[in-house]
Amino acid sequence: MNKKLQLVLLFTFLGLTSEIYAQYGYGNGYNRYGRQRSGIPQAETPAKEPEPLTAEELVEKQMPRIIETLELDPFEEAVVRSTLVKYVQKRMELQILKLPPEKMKEEFDKLGKLQDEEMKAGLPEEKFNLYKSLLENPNKTEREAKKKKKRKRKSKDGGSE
Repeated sequence: MNKKLQLVLLFTFLGLTSEIYAQYGYGNGYNRYGRQRSGIPQAETPAKEPEPLTAEELVEKQMPRIIETLELDPFEEAVVRSTLVKYVQKRMELQILKLPPEKMKEEFDKLGKLQDEEMKAGLPEEKFNLYKSLLENPNKTEREAKKKKKRKRKSKDGGSE
């Protein structure tokens, strides 16, 4: 009986010590006064600045809206995409040069004219005009395009009866 009592007490003691160890977490930086601070200062990692978007990424962000507004077919879409990427890239290169403001404005105007010429050559006149109005006033053009779609649907529905 004496040996059984000793074994029960031994297992009880071992069980309680593991409970105490788990409860107070000896060895993992905690003590009864709270978390201990390390003597080694922690280096602050600076917030990483987001990388600037490439010309292709900028154009890809705008393309769904342009395609929807202008109702472009795949060929027209390819023309618009390639033209925009080309001229966005040139504008980015100009900004890297950091020219004087007057010269920068002059160069941007030249690029705008060249871009318009390429767009005019690659798009039907109606879509080119809609594209120009989209550049000048983006919010107004979207509403006009939606109204135009509604008018087309109504005329198609009314004409078939």
